Amino acid sequence: MVAATSIARAQQIVLGRIDAALAPHGLTFSRFEALALLHFSRAGALPMGKIGERLQVHPTSVTNTVTRLERDGLVRRVPSERDRRTVLAEITPLGRRTVDAAAAALVDAGFGLDGLPDDAVRRVHEAILPLRRAAGDFG
Repeated sequence: MVAATSIARAQQIVLGRIDAALAPHGLTFSRFEALALLHFSRAGALPMGKIGERLQVHPTSVTNTVTRLERDGLVRRVPSERDRRTVLAEITPLGRRTVDAAAAALVDAGFGLDGLPDDAVRRVHEAILPLRRAAGDFG
């Protein structure tokens, strides 16, 4: 129970720091993740379903996230040229500028891990890796 409680509290701390770094850019962590995924995709656009798969979130969450990003002019929905039944989320030029600035803010904030030495960050990652593998996070 102690380990589970520590992990849950650490998540709260890290996400709070990340959200604080992203707030001036009008983003939350989930919105940043989606925007970064589009930014680094080959075409700057992905089907909504693919976004959910890659971020490991429910389709409803993807829809809500893309709706908010679209409202702010950071992405737009476009029909797929290959399959008209498929809707793509496509990053806009403003979205690219925003994700670049937000990524720089995350670097400045130490990705929410300030206070942990580099060797501790590595050990935490290595300790959690088997748990994530067992959950199917890695193909």
